[in-house]
Amino acid sequence: MNVKTFQQAILIGSASMLMALGATGAHATDSDHVKSQYKSEMKQCDALNGNEKDVCEEKAKAKRDTAKADAEANKEGAEARKDAAEDKRDAQYDVAKEKCDAMSGDAKDQCMAQAKAQFKK
Repeated sequence: MNVKTFQQAILIGSASMLMALGATGAHATDSDHVKSQYKSEMKQCDALNGNEKDVCEEKAKAKRDTAKADAEANKEGAEARKDAAEDKRDAQYDVAKEKCDAMSGDAKDQCMAQAKAQFKK
């Protein structure tokens, strides 16, 4: 296989990986898709020999590892957003409780019930 054909194979593999991941990397969270893409790229490397094959395989591994890392980062980002939303909700609940403390009797009970319902406590 000549260098031009090798370069074309790499470009096709790169383009297909980028298309699979999408502009935002949204599909990177699907580990089965990442595995499938990796296997496909490794099969393309089978047509090569020697160092060209080794380089092709290393590029496929690097793309796979990058996709996995991106998926993990997206997951951690979602967890961080969830934690932040919970912290904000807790802070708002504390404010609502404090407002209820200024009340007494039935009004205070109703205020607390409303705050608990609103903030799912």
